[in-house]
Order: sequence, then C-alpha cells, then structure tokens
Amino acid sequence: MNQLPAAYAEYLQGRSEGFIATVLPVMQQSVAEKTHGVHVIITSHVVQAHTDSTIPFGEIVEALD
Repeated sequence: MNQLPAAYAEYLQGRSEGFIATVLPVMQQSVAEKTHGVHVIITSHVVQAHTDSTIPFGEIVEALD
C-alpha cells in the first residue's frame, strides 16, 4: 500500500475505529489515483467519505451536516 499523505494520517489521529474504517478506504483510493482529495461529510449519525475532483490530492475537506 502507498503511504498516506501527512494530512491524511494526521486527520485520522485520535479518531474512532468506526470512523477510520469508513474514511481510510477512500483515502487509500485517493492515494492510488493521486488525482483527487477527500471529502468527508459528518452528520449526527453517519460519516460518509468520497474522493472529490474539486479537492486537490492530499487535502481533506470536512463538512458537518
């Protein structure tokens, strides 16, 4: 597996296992493609993540809904 960018690794620090299980696969996809960043959407009961072409590779945008 390719190493995660520092911003991705830092973002995961201190997060719950469930949060990491949701977000890490998307980060790994981003690293494999090296073209898009990661958009994380957090609601009161759900965490969603996807790669996003509007976010530069290696960056994360978090939205609270």
